[in-house]
Amino acid sequence: MAYQLTLNRDDAQDLVQETMLKAVMYRDKFVDATNLKGWLYTIMKNTFINSYRRSVKGRFMVRPTDDIATIKAASGFQNMNSESDLNEKQINKAIESLSDEYKIPFNRFVEGYKYNEIAEELSLPIGTVKSRIFLARKALMTQLKEFAA
Repeated sequence: MAYQLTLNRDDAQDLVQETMLKAVMYRDKFVDATNLKGWLYTIMKNTFINSYRRSVKGRFMVRPTDDIATIKAASGFQNMNSESDLNEKQINKAIESLSDEYKIPFNRFVEGYKYNEIAEELSLPIGTVKSRIFLARKALMTQLKEFAA
C-alpha cells in the first residue's frame, strides 16, 4: 500500500516506518475490536498527504527570515525582477505587521508544523492555534488584496 502511494521503494519503507511510529505513539486512540488494518492505512494515507503538502509548501512558500539571495540561488530564479522583489517585500511587511499572537502561529504553520505541534510549543489549545492562523490569513488577504488571483 505504501508503494502504491509513493511509487518509490525507499520512500515506501520510510512511510511504513513513520506509520508504525505514529501507530505506537497513538495506540491509545485505537478502539479494540475494530479494523486494525484500516486504522493503519488511514494513518499511512494521512501521513503521506501531509508530507506531500509540506513538500509542496516548502517549494513555493517564502518565509520572512529567508535571505533573497539564497532563495534566488536555491530556486533557480536567476532573472527575478525588481517587481517580484517589491512584491516579496510587501508580503513580508504584511506578515511582520501582524501581532506576535498571530504572526508566530502563522509562521510556524507556513514552515510546515502541524496544529498540534504549534499548540504544544506555544502552550495553547489547538482551537486557539487554528483560530489565530485563520485570523492571520484573513488579515493578510485584506492587506494584500492586489495579489488576489
